[in-house]
Amino acid sequence: MNNINFPGFPLSRPRRLRRTAALRDMFRETRLATSDFIYPVFVTGGERIKRQIDAMPGIFQLSIDNVLHECDQLLSLGINSILLFGIPPQKDDSGSEAIASDGIVQAAINSIKRRFPELVVVSDVCLCAYTSHGHCGLVRDGEILNDESVELIAKQALTHVQSGADIVAPSDMMDGRVGAIRGKLDEAGFANTPIMAYSAKYASSFYGPFREAAESAPQFGDRRSYQMDHGNADEALREIAFDIQEGADIVMVKPALAYLDVIRRAKVEFNIPLAAYNVSGEYSMIKAAAERGWIDGHAAMMETLTSIKRAGADLIITYFAKEAAAELAK
Repeated sequence: MNNINFPGFPLSRPRRLRRTAALRDMFRETRLATSDFIYPVFVTGGERIKRQIDAMPGIFQLSIDNVLHECDQLLSLGINSILLFGIPPQKDDSGSEAIASDGIVQAAINSIKRRFPELVVVSDVCLCAYTSHGHCGLVRDGEILNDESVELIAKQALTHVQSGADIVAPSDMMDGRVGAIRGKLDEAGFANTPIMAYSAKYASSFYGPFREAAESAPQFGDRRSYQMDHGNADEALREIAFDIQEGADIVMVKPALAYLDVIRRAKVEFNIPLAAYNVSGEYSMIKAAAERGWIDGHAAMMETLTSIKRAGADLIITYFAKEAAAELAK
């Protein structure tokens, strides 16, 4: 043993602090807490609806009455924040339902905040679920328009806040939308409402199950002209810097697992709260492998979430929130 060429050995033995479960727990550097989690919720019209998402075991489209039941369960688990997505009753080219004062998300926010004022409601702000073409902005002659879309997205954010949203989260990736939302909210007397910007949102293959859940798949083309290329990290830092300059209070990297390096760089570069989205494809892969007995699903879940926090995320948006909270409570 004394012939091992390792500086400090045998006086230094890192295994000493791994010898027992108690020691490993004592010296763990990164710890998860239920307060780290934001749970995505998909709300649809009607009553008593709980519609399973085929590609996402345990995740459902819920009518407002069932969303309230879900919120009650979340709070009992110590999860105090949700990210709300809406599935409107009808769609059109302009996404007009997105700015309806009585729209599905607006109505859900109102009901949730009346029943659970302590729950932090983050509302996703985007047009993709509301447009018949499924793109995150308005379309003319096959082109996704930027400035015209930003105007509508800012109006959408305002209706969410007027309905009671605690935080608005623009996910569209149009240039300038954070500044437009900040200006719209401030002008209407909501200067204290935070913006959580999807700042570095990549055009990712990991979004497929979400598009089933939110019924938001694009009907032509793809989203590469506004979401980021997966090879770019420097650009992500520029996008984050722009959003901070425009008034973002929290910035986000999405997806999480394939972009842990971007999360780390963003954490080091910017002194601002950082969220990461553990997206649907990441969730579904673990669920599918666990169902087949190929991996220990609970262990993989906790390892995955810990890696995201270890990389630097302050908040983790994850479909695992309820399961992880139950695991942490053991």
